[in-house]
Amino acid sequence: MAVFLVCAAPVLASYVSYYLVRPEGRRNFGELIEPQRPLPDLPGVSLTGQRINLQALEGQWLLISVASGVCDELCNRHLYLQRQMREGLGKDKDRLDWVWLIPDDAQVPTSLLPALKEATVLRVPPAGLSDWLTPAKGHQLAEHLYVVDPMGHWMMRFPAALDVSGAASAKRDLDRLLRASASWDQPGREAAR
Repeated sequence: MAVFLVCAAPVLASYVSYYLVRPEGRRNFGELIEPQRPLPDLPGVSLTGQRINLQALEGQWLLISVASGVCDELCNRHLYLQRQMREGLGKDKDRLDWVWLIPDDAQVPTSLLPALKEATVLRVPPAGLSDWLTPAKGHQLAEHLYVVDPMGHWMMRFPAALDVSGAASAKRDLDRLLRASASWDQPGREAAR
């Protein structure tokens, strides 16, 4: 009987932990979005006046911020963190685009333009944008960074008011996403199609 109990103990412990304790296996810093939302058919205009539909961004991982063209302190911090997280990906940085979506007609400060050379900056209608992206309860759209997968699905939202230490955790999430998708996702927009 003692031998039977010793052999059965691990099986019983696994059933108890699975059905009663239910350990949380979450390792991600960002909040996963369920159900995922596809890129909307939303017209955008670049800072140079080029018309680009938001769906044209499909085919790359996207790290998105939303802020007025005036670009307050939070906007500046998000743009900085987006650039740093992308650069921190090393050889995988070409698999991620950093995107700034501007839901108004406010003039972008000329001092920001040199730093935005690597970014995709689009003015989009605010109504369509808020129908697609939503902030966490009690927060504003501009307080988060959002992740869209190469198939065009918004799938993750990073916590509001991200700081440098939070950005390190967010970058770990991006590293995991890029590592998990390495077999099917390559740099360039046509890779995911």
